[in-house]
Amino acid sequence: MDKLKHVPVLKDAVLGCFKDINGTLLDATFGGGGHATAILEQNKHIRIIGLDTDPDAILRAKDVKYKFYKRFQFFHCNFSHLKLLCREFDGILIDLGVSSFQLDQAQRGFSFQHDGPLDMRMNSNEGMSAKTFLKTGSEKELIKAIRDFGEEPQWRSVVKQILYLRHLTSFETTFDLVHFLLEHTSLRRSKKPGIHPATRVFQGIRIYINQELDHLQNGLTKAFVCLSPNGILAVITFHSLEDRIVKQFFNEKCGKSLHCLDAEPRQFKQAQASLMLKKPVVADDNEISSNPRSRSAKLRAIRKNL
Repeated sequence: MDKLKHVPVLKDAVLGCFKDINGTLLDATFGGGGHATAILEQNKHIRIIGLDTDPDAILRAKDVKYKFYKRFQFFHCNFSHLKLLCREFDGILIDLGVSSFQLDQAQRGFSFQHDGPLDMRMNSNEGMSAKTFLKTGSEKELIKAIRDFGEEPQWRSVVKQILYLRHLTSFETTFDLVHFLLEHTSLRRSKKPGIHPATRVFQGIRIYINQELDHLQNGLTKAFVCLSPNGILAVITFHSLEDRIVKQFFNEKCGKSLHCLDAEPRQFKQAQASLMLKKPVVADDNEISSNPRSRSAKLRAIRKNL
């Protein structure tokens, strides 16, 4: 694996969030280890525990362990299970989305730019592949993935054509799916500059089969419980659905007003945390130029009250 392909997004902002921590930090989505390595290099007093559901991350974690063997540990599990670690953390970092390693490995099936098996599973040893989902998913499930999670405006055409033609169409590879979308759906008429017509469909399927939003909601709740008093929780999101969940969760913990589900007047909850950043940090032009995948990244952070 080429380490040069992995560039941690918003690295300076992340380092700024955790620069004063002298205890233990949880890197809940270890990925390529870029953030963990940068934090360990900056702060000689910090220890990091890394988590990742991707089996390939185990090998990358060994490199970090070799360099920082006294200050780094790694566990192969999803961050929504972090309460199993049974300890408090002085800081927790959650970097959502797909890592550069996953996107650049054709055999993982995440990218419409590389031809490979249509998989898309974060953990290739568990769950349903994208290929199986497209062949067996119900109309309701396809709508949930493509309309709700992919936020694809042309979802009706995509779902209709998948249901109508999937018994005649091969969905073995990523390019099979791309060609299908361009030849048989209204996405072939998409003229949005800089956005591939298949982007939102791939995103929606990936989020659905990996249950990413459920894991995020559960992970945020457990992360806050595992955070020590005065501890910091920082989250990097890459699309509006993730960011909406994180923003709502942070606002609730900071005691901001919320609308009740039954449409009663607003309620105010006691603040359990405070915002560290008034606005989410986004990549500047220089970072976007050197790492285009950072263009949609947003960093939000809160500090738990004493």
